[in-house]
Amino acid sequence: MPPTVVGLFTGLLLGLAWVVGGFDAFVGTAVLGVVGALVGRVVTGQLDLTPYLGGRGPGR
Repeated sequence: MPPTVVGLFTGLLLGLAWVVGGFDAFVGTAVLGVVGALVGRVVTGQLDLTPYLGGRGPGR
């Protein structure tokens, strides 16, 4: 799915959360969306968190 379409749907869902639940729901939805995006990048291998989590790096 193109990034433009993903951004469009993200904006629509955040707007819907704001209208239905208020500002608190908007912020909560945005935070959970960012967490989900980070988890997705870690799972696909696009983001490596081992230097920040104290894991064994490739050179150790």
